[in-house]
Amino acid sequence: MNLRSGWRTSVKPTIACLGLLLLIPTGLAAEEDAQKEAPVVPPKEGKSETINLFNGDSLDGWVGHEKYWSVKDGVIIGKNTEAVPVSTYLLTEKKFTDFRLVFSAKLVESEMHSGIAMWGRNAPEHGDPHTYAGHLVMFPSDYGFYDLFGRNGLGVDGEPAKKVGHQHDWNDMEILAQGNRIRFAVNGHLVADWRDPEPERTEEGPIGLQLHSNKVPQEVHFKGLVLTTFPEDKMTTVK
Repeated sequence: MNLRSGWRTSVKPTIACLGLLLLIPTGLAAEEDAQKEAPVVPPKEGKSETINLFNGDSLDGWVGHEKYWSVKDGVIIGKNTEAVPVSTYLLTEKKFTDFRLVFSAKLVESEMHSGIAMWGRNAPEHGDPHTYAGHLVMFPSDYGFYDLFGRNGLGVDGEPAKKVGHQHDWNDMEILAQGNRIRFAVNGHLVADWRDPEPERTEEGPIGLQLHSNKVPQEVHFKGLVLTTFPEDKMTTVK
């Protein structure tokens, strides 16, 4: 009798635990469920043209703090020596919805990530005349996607990018933004393919180069920055 009672006592918690495991999805399953719920918004239609966002000589066509942003030897340099209290951006004067952006970037000093901001707006009410509210494609320290002053992390796994990216060397990258979908390639490898489950957030906005808030000196370089509006549904740099 005691043995039987003991058997019942030991099994009930096990069954309960199994039930909990069935009810709690893994992080991967949760991400997959979120993606299944995201609607498929087709690419927007418009005139397709290729634009050099950076002329290689100056910051014509861009807006940002002169104390942080400069050009040298065909490279845009974002650099601070004193603390940056709020992430600041070098912003294009033009706004974009669907686009392909091919560029290279290098983190020279600090371990803080940078990124490309898109599908949002200039948001000076958050403490800097050139900060951004919207989507951010991050690299190289913390890869993934982020919703600035919105939902924060968007659940995109950064590990595939870390396997092919360089922490303190040039990374060749491509962002393909169409409808509510963002695809991201690093050094010829597709590392992220994500649809926004809230497509109303994918609004027309400037492209922004990020200099992250930081208490220590940092430096990040950008070059290339060739953008195609309303591009074909194809990654051009993926091997």
